[in-house]
Amino acid sequence: MNRRSFLKVAGTATAEALLAPALANAAQPGIPLRARSEPARPVAANDHIQIALIGAGGQGQYDTQTAAQVPGVKVVAAADCYDGRLTHAKELWGADIQTTRDYREILARKDVDAVIVGTPDHWHKQVSIDAMRAGKDVYCEKPMIHLYSDGPEMIAASRQTGRILQIGSQRVSNILYIKAKELLAAGAIGQLNMITAHWDRNSAIGAWDYTVPPDASPATCDWERFLGTAPQIPFNAEQFFQWRKWKAYGSGVAGDLFVHLFSGAHFITGAKGPTRAMATGGLRFWKDGRNVPDVMLGLYDYPEGFNLALRVNFVCGGEENEGLTFTGSEGTLSIGWDGLTLNRVPREKAPGLSIGSFANAMQQEILAAYQKKYPEQHPSGPPPAGVEKYVTPPGYSDSYDHLRNFFHAVRTRQPVVEDAVFGYRAAGAALLSNLSYDRGAVVEWDPVAMKLV
Repeated sequence: MNRRSFLKVAGTATAEALLAPALANAAQPGIPLRARSEPARPVAANDHIQIALIGAGGQGQYDTQTAAQVPGVKVVAAADCYDGRLTHAKELWGADIQTTRDYREILARKDVDAVIVGTPDHWHKQVSIDAMRAGKDVYCEKPMIHLYSDGPEMIAASRQTGRILQIGSQRVSNILYIKAKELLAAGAIGQLNMITAHWDRNSAIGAWDYTVPPDASPATCDWERFLGTAPQIPFNAEQFFQWRKWKAYGSGVAGDLFVHLFSGAHFITGAKGPTRAMATGGLRFWKDGRNVPDVMLGLYDYPEGFNLALRVNFVCGGEENEGLTFTGSEGTLSIGWDGLTLNRVPREKAPGLSIGSFANAMQQEILAAYQKKYPEQHPSGPPPAGVEKYVTPPGYSDSYDHLRNFFHAVRTRQPVVEDAVFGYRAAGAALLSNLSYDRGAVVEWDPVAMKLV
């Protein structure tokens, strides 16, 4: 299995034959497929990339555990505002790693090559810029920005320091999305007219109702450091551990999930972003004190000539699911959790006939002229639809591929797959949704200049 591999389901091949290359790898649970399938290679001591985690919550720890599977990557430090996560960092990566509440202590180390930023959204800009100015390359979780003013500052810092900044929307490294990009560019579905995408959840954890540990207190949580630029309020354990539920620290469903859908759509189409956006929704179910909606729908106009419709629902009545469908003049491309379906329905070049209500003689006259003008058309209608399916192998991890791409760029100084400009355009488009929702009006955006109109 190479890095661009996928399984195409077609013809008479059996499931066993299609999956056999991946099943051997699946026998090692807990290790991403890509790590298992890569040939082992010796890594020189000076070839190791030493990384630190800043913001060791669930996503930050997942990213770092995945990063540690990439050959030649070593975790040496972690920073977080909750002592329990610092304890767990040592349990995960060794008692000898440095742990601290103050991320600046980590940035002062000369032996740290790169950092993973897994903080709440309102800290992304400051931590990323501080890290780049300290000479570190940065993998920053999505959304890249919390405020629109964050984007230009982060882009400028990356350019001025020459440091790599990759944003963590892993779909842009997913082999299915790469295949979809190739199929769309090859004209597999004709002219693209519309994209519909959704991400639905139906659980408390999916709605950010994360567990608050019993020992949460001002003694174990650095509340003042956590707040940063947010409004200064007394200690609140729920806001500390469930920060996505409040605008002061997070970006709502748009920043958490719409940004994934925007990133995937932009990567596959090559679009820079929408010019107009309208969003609606509301707080329908999770009325627990949060101040962001749990249902949001958005409509977006793209200058490339297609429209995008997005939906996130935290009370979907079923299992969590995600998907994008690209609708073209000659078929559709649909992407789910682990599969891609191409449904081709080539259009007839002729306009077709609707003559059944005419006199028989007139029908014959029109039909004769039609067949003479369009001799290649089959009288029974358009050709049958063709369906192709592609699935990821068991154990496949696009997060691993995304981090692997980042570390390749760190070593080679080649461009990353999701740089600051791409990340800002995706997050900027997502935040249009919040802006439109708050204003109750259509908002406009210049995706080239990356500015609100």
